Amino acid sequence: MEFGTGYLHPMDRSYTASPPTKTNDVGVSIGDIGYSTALGPTPNIPRLGAVMRTGQKVTELTFMGMGKGSGRGHTPDLYGERQRQALREMQKANRYDFTTHASVGIQGLSGMDQQGNFSKQNKQKSIEEIERAIHFAADVTGGGSIVMHTGEFFRHMSDAKWNQNEKWKGKFKMFAGEEDKATFRVIDRRTGAVIDSARKNRAVPRPVWLRYNEENKDLWDKHEGKEFQDEKGNWIRPNQYIDYENNLVKDLGKRVPFFDKDADHFKTVNMTWENFEEEAKEMTKFARDHFRNWNKMSDKEKRASHWFDRIERAIDAGKKEEDIKIRADEAYIIAQLETTEATARGWAYQYGGAFDQDVKRLQRLKEAKTFYKKLEDETDPNKKELLKRQARDRITSDLIPPESKYPTEIIEREIQTIKNSMLQSQEAASSQWSQAENTAEQIRHVQSAETYALEESYEGYAQAGIKAMIESDNLEKLHKKGKKRFKKPLALAIENLFPNNFGGHPDELIEVIQGSREKMAETLKLQGMNASEAVKKAEKHIYATFDTAHMNMWWKHWQGDQDKTFAENKGEFDKWYLEKIEMLAKDNIVGHLHLVDNYGYDDEHLAPGEGNTPVMQALKIFKKHGFDGDIIVEPGADFDVDTSGQQSLLKTWKLLGSPIYGVGSGSGGGRGWGDLSHGYSGQIQPPYFTIRPYAPSEDWSLWSGVPLE
Repeated sequence: MEFGTGYLHPMDRSYTASPPTKTNDVGVSIGDIGYSTALGPTPNIPRLGAVMRTGQKVTELTFMGMGKGSGRGHTPDLYGERQRQALREMQKANRYDFTTHASVGIQGLSGMDQQGNFSKQNKQKSIEEIERAIHFAADVTGGGSIVMHTGEFFRHMSDAKWNQNEKWKGKFKMFAGEEDKATFRVIDRRTGAVIDSARKNRAVPRPVWLRYNEENKDLWDKHEGKEFQDEKGNWIRPNQYIDYENNLVKDLGKRVPFFDKDADHFKTVNMTWENFEEEAKEMTKFARDHFRNWNKMSDKEKRASHWFDRIERAIDAGKKEEDIKIRADEAYIIAQLETTEATARGWAYQYGGAFDQDVKRLQRLKEAKTFYKKLEDETDPNKKELLKRQARDRITSDLIPPESKYPTEIIEREIQTIKNSMLQSQEAASSQWSQAENTAEQIRHVQSAETYALEESYEGYAQAGIKAMIESDNLEKLHKKGKKRFKKPLALAIENLFPNNFGGHPDELIEVIQGSREKMAETLKLQGMNASEAVKKAEKHIYATFDTAHMNMWWKHWQGDQDKTFAENKGEFDKWYLEKIEMLAKDNIVGHLHLVDNYGYDDEHLAPGEGNTPVMQALKIFKKHGFDGDIIVEPGADFDVDTSGQQSLLKTWKLLGSPIYGVGSGSGGGRGWGDLSHGYSGQIQPPYFTIRPYAPSEDWSLWSGVPLE
């Protein structure tokens, strides 16, 4: 019998205790940890076979391509029936699972392009990529998560709602001075194109509107600052808008500028961001007044309202008065557009003001021409010269002697002058009126990029979620008939990505998941589904993928205390990090985990435990709240700095403190993955044999191996 060989059997006794540094109290075993692999450019079926033999039970298949596939950018449609059949058989034979990661080129479903505009075509392209991944998952993996990235739109951090929370207020900043230099895109919702960016550090000149206030001294003194009734019966209170006839202005588009008699000009003011925040509140009040009285307004009044499109959409969506809200960035752009509209209207009046008089004058000249023509025709030719008049040039009459012409010639020249003037007026004035009306219509469709993007995203995720639900139901039916494998429902797993785009913050991730679920449930109810069933379906088929490393990248934006050490500031950040994890875990938001590490600056994809992300604490919190989804390690750095990407998996097992069963000695206890990692044939010590060129030559040795010398 040989003792101490280093090999144990499952039934061998081994009374050993884990060292205090081990963390295998998380409730996660080796079998719970999966591995992510990007498809392409190698022959992937054989490679996946090798990956499966690493020891994990789950592999996430990540598609790097988008649109038409290529060697380096594989898409689901690159895998034909034979490849798919091979993948299905590999899972079945090895009792193995695959999950799916849709194209990494997807960053949200708002349809935002690189210029910040929003395109329905871009949105549809991303939805189609998700649908391809759903079809692939239904055909190959037997269900499970379909991961996709968020990134709905660019947003600043200083003004984000979550950055106003008392406990963590102002703890994040994208760059120094962001709170004063932030910009906000505002779009025309008819096209999704950006109108302009509202800039916090740029004041906008705008007319001071006429109000019933102390600045309007004559009217204020007349009524002693008290309410009064205008000639139309409306009660006017202090600070309300009025026109030049002292009547109440009910529509912001009808406001008139205040004329300063002392300065002898219309008064203007430079509007700061704080002014626009107040203006937004005032606009919100007007919009809600219109919403409340919408059914009492005529069609003409509705069409003229700044809030026509906003109110019509709110009514169609069944929203309430309190849902109507104008933002400061929208007020900023509306103010600019109002100035543009007013300029166009001013020129329109300038060009077209005398047009009616010109028409009347032209008619009189034509009548005069008819009269003089008849007179000239009936006059004796010898006396006809007496009818001539002096025709002077309007501009050079004092410098050039006048010509003598017949009345009809003078009148004809005047007719042509008026016709040219009328042509100029009608072209210039009509184009200016068109521009003014176009600007007014654009004002009616102004919307913050943030609210527009979220509406588009919720609708897109809901559409994809319903697709996943339908495919999942069909897959389950085929499974019951013995035709397909079904392990769990197909579901969208929306992943938090980088801090600079919406969806990267945990509060935003919750907002995206809840908003998408609500939209999906609402759509299903419209299709006839029971309300409670619709809510359950939405929760089952839409949830979040939480990436521990992406969350840790918020560290680079953390505004720490300069009087504290790095470790103290990082400790405070980790406290915030884990508090947010607790919130995510409690709210039934997360159904899929990516276990990755970094140092909080870039997405380097270190193995868990290799950076400064509180991976283990986060995992404990999720397991404490009953998380039972897939846990995937995403390798990256180890492909370049270690022997292979699969070292990330071994390092994770080591971090979890999982022992190697069947390797050890009867008295020394089991050996850990750290004892095997980077060792030769599972041993840290050098091998007990040598090979050439270190071994002596066997050419001059006996059969027993003893050298002749």
